[in-house]
Amino acid sequence: MNTTIVKGNWNEQKGKLKQKFAELTDNDLMYDQGKKEEMLGKIQVKLGKSKEEFAEIIASL
Repeated sequence: MNTTIVKGNWNEQKGKLKQKFAELTDNDLMYDQGKKEEMLGKIQVKLGKSKEEFAEIIASL
C-alpha cells in the first residue's frame, strides 16, 4: 500500500472512517509510530477491500 495515501490529520480521517464503516473500532484505527502499513492492512482486511479499493476510500476522505 502506498504510504503517502494517509495524509493530513489522522484523527479527522479516522473519524470519517468510523462514520462510514461502523464495524471499525478505536483499536482498529490506533496509530502506532512506525506501524502505519500494518494498521492499514488490518483495516483493509476487516473491511474486505482490495488494496486498490481501500486506497480509493482513504483518498476520498
